[in-house]
Amino acid sequence: MTQRSRRMTQVLLAVALAASLGACASREREQRLQYTEQPVEQLYNRAADLMDQRRWTEAATAFQEVERQHPYSSWARRSMLMTAYAKYQANQYDEAIAASRRFIQLHPGNEGAPYAYYLIAICNFEQIMDVGRDQKTTELTLDALNDVVRRYPQSDYARDARLKIDMTYDQLAGKEMEIGRFYLNREQHLSAINRFKKVVDDPNLQRTSHVPEALHRLVESYLSVGLIEEAQRSAAVLGHNFPGDKWYQRTYALMGNRGVTPVEEPEARRRGWLSRLF
Repeated sequence: MTQRSRRMTQVLLAVALAASLGACASREREQRLQYTEQPVEQLYNRAADLMDQRRWTEAATAFQEVERQHPYSSWARRSMLMTAYAKYQANQYDEAIAASRRFIQLHPGNEGAPYAYYLIAICNFEQIMDVGRDQKTTELTLDALNDVVRRYPQSDYARDARLKIDMTYDQLAGKEMEIGRFYLNREQHLSAINRFKKVVDDPNLQRTSHVPEALHRLVESYLSVGLIEEAQRSAAVLGHNFPGDKWYQRTYALMGNRGVTPVEEPEARRRGWLSRLF
C-alpha cells in the first residue's frame, strides 16, 4: 500500500469513528428526552406529597405531568384543578385563572366546576389594589364573585362570595372617597360632591363603612358653596342613620362653627329628608 493510500485509509477511519460517536451521542440525547411512563396513582401521589409540603410550584408541575402522561383518566381531571390551586397558592394568579378556565371549558358539568369558578374569583379578589390605584381588578373581582353566586346560590362558595362582594364594594367606595377628598382639598367642590353622593346614593356602596364620612364630607362641601339646606339635609340623614358615629359629632361641630342650625328630626321628617340608608 502506498503512503498516499495509507493516509486515505486513516482519513476514512477517522470519519467513520466520528460518525459512530455522533450516532451514539444522538441516541443518548434521545434517551434523556424520553420519559418512562409511570402509574397514574404514583404520579398523583407524588404531586399530592409536594402539595402537602407546600412546594407549590413543584406540585403544579407534578400535577401537569399526571395530565400529560394520562390525559384521558379521571386523575387528569383532578390534576387539572389541583394545578390551578397550586398556581393560586404560589401567587401565580394569571396562570391559576387560565388553568381554572380551561377546566371549566373542558369539564363544565364536573363536580369540581363550582370550585373552579370560585378560584377565579379568589385570584381576582387577592389582586385588588389599594384605593389609590386603578380599580379594574376590583371590577373583575365583582364580576367573578357574582358569577359564583348566580351559578351556585346555595353553595358554601356562594356564601363566602357574598361576604367578599361586600368587601369589594367597600373597596370601590373607598376609591370614590379618595377621589372626593382629592377634589375637596383643591376646593373643586362640585366634583367632590358628585363622588360623595355616589357613595351615599348607590345601593351597593351605601352598605359600606364609608357612608358616615361621605355624609360628613357632603355637609362640608355644601357649606363651602353656600348650599345651606342641602348641608342640613345631609346632616339630618347622618344623625338619623349614625347617631353614635364620630362623623356625626364632627358634622354638628362643623355646622356650629359655620353658624348653621341643624334641622331637628321632626322638621326633617316633615320635609321628607329622613330614610334608612340600608
